[in-house]
Amino acid sequence: MSDTQTLIENRPPSVAALFLERVAATPDAEAYRYPVPPAAGAGPDDWKSLSWAQAAERVYAVAAGLIELGVQPEQRVALASSTRVEWILADLGILCAGAATTTVYPQTNADECAFILADSGSKVLIAENAEQLAKVQEKRDELSELTHVVVIDPKDVETGDRVLTLAELETRGAAYLEEHPELIKERVGAITSDQLATLIYTSGTTGRPKGVRLPHDNWSYMAKAIAATGLLSADDVQYLWLPLAHVFGKVLTSGQIEIGHVTAVDGRVDKIIENLPVVQPTYMAAVPRIFEKVYNGVAAKARAGGAAKYKIFQWAAEVAREYAKVTQDNFRRTGSRSVPFGLAVKHRTADALVYAKIREAFGGRLRACISGSAALAPEIGYFFAGAGIHILEGYGLTESSAASFVNPGEAYRTGTVGKPLPGTEVRIADDGEILLRGPGIMQGYHGLPEKTAEVLESDGWFHTGDIGELSPDGYLRITDRKKDLIKTSGGKYIAPAEVEGQFKAVCPYVSNILVHGADRNYCTALIALDEVSLLEWAKENGLEGKPYAEVVAAPATVEMVGKYVGQLNQGLQRWQTIKKFRLLPRDLDVEHGEVTPSLKLKRPVVEREYKHLIDEMYAGTREA
Repeated sequence: MSDTQTLIENRPPSVAALFLERVAATPDAEAYRYPVPPAAGAGPDDWKSLSWAQAAERVYAVAAGLIELGVQPEQRVALASSTRVEWILADLGILCAGAATTTVYPQTNADECAFILADSGSKVLIAENAEQLAKVQEKRDELSELTHVVVIDPKDVETGDRVLTLAELETRGAAYLEEHPELIKERVGAITSDQLATLIYTSGTTGRPKGVRLPHDNWSYMAKAIAATGLLSADDVQYLWLPLAHVFGKVLTSGQIEIGHVTAVDGRVDKIIENLPVVQPTYMAAVPRIFEKVYNGVAAKARAGGAAKYKIFQWAAEVAREYAKVTQDNFRRTGSRSVPFGLAVKHRTADALVYAKIREAFGGRLRACISGSAALAPEIGYFFAGAGIHILEGYGLTESSAASFVNPGEAYRTGTVGKPLPGTEVRIADDGEILLRGPGIMQGYHGLPEKTAEVLESDGWFHTGDIGELSPDGYLRITDRKKDLIKTSGGKYIAPAEVEGQFKAVCPYVSNILVHGADRNYCTALIALDEVSLLEWAKENGLEGKPYAEVVAAPATVEMVGKYVGQLNQGLQRWQTIKKFRLLPRDLDVEHGEVTPSLKLKRPVVEREYKHLIDEMYAGTREA
C-alpha cells in the first residue's frame, strides 16, 4: 500500500478528531488571521491572529455552550453568516459537540431561510447580526424546533431567554467545561464516520433547495486527500474569502486543519484588492468571475492610459497566452518548460511592463490559485498562467464535498480540471455524463429518498449531471451541464458555457452572458456589462456622467459590443455563432436570484425574466 493510500485509509472518523490532533501537535502555531476594522471607521483594518490553542479554547467553549443548551449528537445547528473567523470557530464548535451544521447563505431571504431551518430540523441558529435574526423572528411560528438563536455581532440585538450573544454562549460553555473537563474529548471520541456533519442546501434553479447530507467521513477524507495532493504545505498562507455556506469554501477549512497552515479570513468581496497586498497569500481559491473581473479591470486600466498603453497590454496579453500554451505543451511532452529564444525575450519584456504589476497586486507571493464552481474561460486562464499567476482549476459538487478533481501543481493544464483526488473514482457514461464514486460522495438528499435514487446508484456511483471527457492520461475536461446543452432546430448540439467563456476572453466589458438557442434555428445572447469597466469606457466615448442604464442603452455601446460579438463569431462553427444579442439594463445578481451565491448563472431564472428580449430576437423568423 502506498503512503498516500495509507494516509487516506487510516483517516480518523471526523474533522473534529483531526482538529484535536492539530491543536495537540502545533498549539502555538498561527492558525487564523482576521481583520478588526478601526474604531473610528476610517483607516486600514488591524489584522489579529489566533494560534491553534487560542482557536481551540473558543471552539471548545462554543461546543460546551451548545451542549449546555441541550444540543444532542447529530442534531442540527444552523449557521447564517458571511465569511468571518467566527463562522469557522462556530462550525468547529458544532462539530466538536457531535452535532451537524446547517449552512445558510446570509443573502437567503426570510421565506427560504425558514424553509431550510424547518426542513433541517435545526435546534439552534447561530446568526451573524440583527439582520439575520430578524428573518427568523418574522417566521417564528413556522420554526417549532428552534429553541435558541446565538448572535455573533450583538449590535441592535435584544438578548433574552432564547436569544444570546456568541460571547455569552462561550462564557456559559467555558463554565460548563470547568465542571465537565473531559466533555469535548468524550463527544469527539463518540463521533462515528457515518454520523451527519453538515447539511448544505443547494441553491436550485427551480423549486425548493435540497439538503445535501455530508457525514463526518466526507470531511475527514477531504482533509487527507487534499494533503495527499502535495499542493500545500504548513508554510502556506491562504486568503479565504469564499462563502463558507458553500461547499467550496467549507472544504478549504478541512484541508487547512490537516496541513496546519495559516488562513486569513475575510468574506468582504469589496476588500479583496485592498487585502491581498496586506495578507500576501501564497495561495487563494476563487470562482472564475473574480479572475474575469481582474482581467477586465487590468484591460480597462490600460485602455484608460491611452492608445499606446492599451496596445502594449494587448501585445503582452497575446505573449502571455502563447508563452503559457508553449510551456504547458512542452512540459506535457518532455517535462521541460523551455521556450524558443524569441518568445522568452518577448516574455521578459512583457513581464517588466505588465505582468510584474499584476503579481504585485495579488500580494507578490502567490504560488497558485484554485478556481472552481464554474468553468474558467481558457483564454483568461492562459493569460494569467503566462503572467505568473498559476490558476489550477478543480471540479466537484456539493454532493461530492466540493473537491473531486484538481490540477496537479506544476503539471497543470489550462482548460481542464485536472485529475481525481486520491481515493476518488471517475467514469464517463455512454451519453458523456461524468460519474463519480468515493469517500467524498454524499449520503443523499435530506428527507428525499426518491431524489437521491435519481442520482445515486446502489453501488455508489453518483451522476453529476455534467458532461465531460477524460484524456488518455486522466485529465478531465468539462464541456457543459447535461441539462444546459442546447440542441438547435437543425439538430446541432451546442455547449453554451463554452461559447460564453470565449466571449468573456474577447470582451473586456462583459460581466455575464447567456447564450440561448434550444429548438431555435440560430443562437442569440443576453449580455450584462460590468458597471465599473463600462463607465470608464463611457468617459472616452461621449457618455461621461450618464447613469449605467443610459450608457447600456446608447447606440454606441450596442455597436461596441457588436464588434466583440463579431470577433467571437470568427472563431466559432457556423451553427454556434451569435446572430443577435440584447444588452440587459442591469447586471445579474444574487439579490434578484439570477446567479447563485457562488456566482453561477441560473439560466431558467434569467430566461424567464428576460423572455420578452429573447422573443424579440426571434420575432419574424420561421422556426424550422
